[in-house]
Amino acid sequence: MPQIAQLAETYASQIFWLLLIFGLVFFIVGRGMVPKVMETVGMRDKQIADDLAAAQAARDAADQEEEAWRKRENDNRAAAQEVVSKAKAKAAASTEKKLAQAQEKIDAEAAEAEARIAAASAKAASEIQTVAAEAAQDIVARLAGIEVDRAAASAAVKKAMANG
Repeated sequence: MPQIAQLAETYASQIFWLLLIFGLVFFIVGRGMVPKVMETVGMRDKQIADDLAAAQAARDAADQEEEAWRKRENDNRAAAQEVVSKAKAKAAASTEKKLAQAQEKIDAEAAEAEARIAAASAKAASEIQTVAAEAAQDIVARLAGIEVDRAAASAAVKKAMANG
């Protein structure tokens, strides 16, 4: 085979060109491009690390701000609850005072009404006694034919009403 016979003649030139191309690739890519790529990768890693640090700092600041807001909100709620409880206490005291005044007025009116009822009852009792005395006079006069004076009839009715 003629290709195998030419191998020895072309072998040295192929190795030469292989080493020359490898050397060129090594210096162009290995010495020229790789450091630039590595520098770019390093800058990118540094940028990512800086961005992560900034994000963490922003998160920490937001957490602190949220905590401060929650504290203010809780303080405001407590203050509002205190205002509401004071208003309730004031309203209850005012209502209690008004109820006491109304109760005093009702008690006075009830005492006055009881006095009127007692007076009316006494008046009615005296009128009943008077009517009963007159009726007793008439009954004795019709049944027995005896005239009884008013004082005696009234005394007899009083005695009967006191016993009964």
